[in-house]
Amino acid sequence: MIFGLGKKKAKQGSDSVEAPEAEKSKAKSDEDKKPSKAAKSQADAPAGTALGASRLRRKADLSGFEFETTAEIEPLHGLIGQDRALGALQFGAGMPESDYNIFVLGSDSCGKTAAVRQTLEELAKSGATPDDWVYVHNFEDANAPNAMQLPAGRGKALAKAMTDVIDELTSTLPAAFESEDYLSRARALEAEHSGSHEARLQALSDKAEERGIAFLRTPMGFTFAPMLEGKVVKPEAFEAMPPSMQAEVRQNIEALQQELETILLEVPRLEKSKRKHLRLLNEEVAQYAVNSALEEIITDFGDIEEVGQYLEKVRADLVANASLFLDEEASGATSIVPQTIDSSRDPRFRRYMVNALIAQPANRRGAPVVEAVNPTYGNIIGRSEHLAHMGALVTDFLLIKPGALHTANGGYLLIDARKLVSAPFAWDALKRALQTGHVQIEHPAESTGLVATQSIDPEPIPLNIKVVLFGDRELYALLSRADPEFQELFKVQADFEDTVDWDDENLRGYTAMIAAVSAKHELAPLNREAVEAVIEQGSRLASDRDKLSLEVSRIADLVREANYWAQKAERQTIAREDIQRAIAEHIQRGDRIRDLDRETFERGIVMVDTEGEKVGQINGLSVLQLGDFMFGRPSRITARVRFGPGRVVDIEREVKLGGPLHSKGVMILWGYLAGTFAKDKPLALSASLVFEQSYGGVDGDSASSTELYALLSALSGVAIKQGFAVTGSVNQLGEVQAIGGVNEKIEGFFDICKARGLTGEQGVLIPKANVQHLMLREDVVEAVAEGQFNVHAVATIEEGIEILTGKPAGIRGADGKFPKDTVFAKVEDTLATFARRAKEAGSFDDGPGAAGQSAKGATS
Repeated sequence: MIFGLGKKKAKQGSDSVEAPEAEKSKAKSDEDKKPSKAAKSQADAPAGTALGASRLRRKADLSGFEFETTAEIEPLHGLIGQDRALGALQFGAGMPESDYNIFVLGSDSCGKTAAVRQTLEELAKSGATPDDWVYVHNFEDANAPNAMQLPAGRGKALAKAMTDVIDELTSTLPAAFESEDYLSRARALEAEHSGSHEARLQALSDKAEERGIAFLRTPMGFTFAPMLEGKVVKPEAFEAMPPSMQAEVRQNIEALQQELETILLEVPRLEKSKRKHLRLLNEEVAQYAVNSALEEIITDFGDIEEVGQYLEKVRADLVANASLFLDEEASGATSIVPQTIDSSRDPRFRRYMVNALIAQPANRRGAPVVEAVNPTYGNIIGRSEHLAHMGALVTDFLLIKPGALHTANGGYLLIDARKLVSAPFAWDALKRALQTGHVQIEHPAESTGLVATQSIDPEPIPLNIKVVLFGDRELYALLSRADPEFQELFKVQADFEDTVDWDDENLRGYTAMIAAVSAKHELAPLNREAVEAVIEQGSRLASDRDKLSLEVSRIADLVREANYWAQKAERQTIAREDIQRAIAEHIQRGDRIRDLDRETFERGIVMVDTEGEKVGQINGLSVLQLGDFMFGRPSRITARVRFGPGRVVDIEREVKLGGPLHSKGVMILWGYLAGTFAKDKPLALSASLVFEQSYGGVDGDSASSTELYALLSALSGVAIKQGFAVTGSVNQLGEVQAIGGVNEKIEGFFDICKARGLTGEQGVLIPKANVQHLMLREDVVEAVAEGQFNVHAVATIEEGIEILTGKPAGIRGADGKFPKDTVFAKVEDTLATFARRAKEAGSFDDGPGAAGQSAKGATS
């Protein structure tokens, strides 16, 4: 057990009220069964009455839990209230098909990323460790590197072994070709081929000498010249010889030249034969050195057929290109101090290296879980880097870098969906990889022709992966609508809850979660009262007194900030006042705009009355949000009516400051007026509604009941108490409906009233359905408890108008009329007068526009 529930049952922080007799009897027969939250909240106070202070804020009571500080509580492992999402996650991870990828929905602060990673890491432990993948040189096509699959952990070993082979050959091959055995065999081969050639030339030379002809070797080649007494005859002397002697010499020289041509024609054949025999000798010597260097690596990796085939190609290429290792200048032989060759960087040997693209760590057991923090195209698919060479960018297989799909292959890849779809080409590339089942490294920028690069086309690597995208519900809906392939590839949605019910079971889990935050961040423990304060703030964040927020990061921030203030106060444990201080300081850091806005009310720049009575004027409430800080502000709403064609003119819409939701609300209130007061006669009314001093947009329908009250006041002539502010939407039946931001709206009007002085007559009207959402600030609750401020919950327009005017609304009697001197009777009288005038006039004046209003920025 984390902790026990004592004999005293934990209080739920809500008051009970007298229920109808049927409900009383049901509760009596089953005392332990709790009513539904909505029923309980709405039954706590009679309609239209002021709510008690205890209904404005739910108090946490952990007195029944057996702990004093969170140090005594076992921290929570995982999340609470997320069974649906975690079940979907396990289902998607277990489905072997490639199209059952997962999209995780939920707010960014609900802790979904950490929870998903923790869950997948547990599942990955039982998964198979994926193989290594390496890229090697393709000896048939250098621009199409080959991919090879090796058992896990052997990719780097192969790369190192190949480097060792080349390192060894840089020493052994030059030594082999400098050995005495090789040199003597090479000299013999040279002598064998050059000896026969020289012998024939010498025989020709002797023959020429016998005929008195000199055989001369010059830089320009071979030539013949006449001799006399053993000396070459000069041209002048030759010309002085008798003609018959000259003819004989020329005839002998011509015959000798023909023999010389025959000998010289045999030189290429002899050279070719010599080169052939020399090549065979070189291959024989290189074969021995290469076989010796490859012996160990073949033994270590001979069990992998594909590697064996690759090593045979390496062997043949090394033997054929042994001269690469004999370049003295590159090897540093001409250097004063010989340098060690880095064979992995030497361009002569790069093709023999191995690019261990995916190399599993030696300690990996199970499948990988990888998070792509920056999911750009290259970081997802992989890329080929380039080097500048001779004014161009060149690349090879050693410059291929893996992407997240490579590193997560065989496991799970976690990606932020918004970052992914924002990165050029990345989303389409990911879909293509999932659809084809291969990772193909391509270069989209090169297709534009703007980059001069040497491109390569690496062999695709098979893909076996589960992709988990994280995003909000809006993005999920957008992708579902805009991309038909999205639903085909991401068939599992893991939807994380934003809130959890406030009950005993979840309180245990919530308290354990708070203990986990304290332990994780090594904070001071929280005492019981501090935990209660955190729980109450969790309910406030949920905007629901019957729910607790699952925004784990915001709860963690609160506890960490409270720890800071506890240290400042030199306390060993975090107390309730530290939690309250952290909340107050957080608000103070972000409420500059609220303070400036409030100042406009205090200085009378923005006109809002908080005392007195006015006809056709009422205080509405809206909410502004800046980051995670929301605050409410009142706005004066006025209504003017006259005889006209049956139109309600929405000034906000006419000037394009309104939107569709508010326009809908205004049209609905016109429907209420027509249905309530003009069933059997024309609604000969022209009315105008406006948010006074509204210079930005206003959206939402939560002011529709407020505008209806202003219209009813203008039509009846009955004044509205200006000490009240109102929020709530209305339907055509006059029922007041729930709205959002109820706490901020109440507090916003309370702050204005408090600054001007609380009178006890001020308050706010809210929909009865919103009572269950009340988690007001403690100063507001205290003011209500002391009778200085009021919060009324109303279910209908009739209830609201009675509170605002202090007069009965009126109910139609058997004669179909409202009682005299009621608000509705006066409204009907005014409308009846307008109808008679319309009948007398026979036509209507057109008003300036139709019903409707909307907004942007603020939410009414």
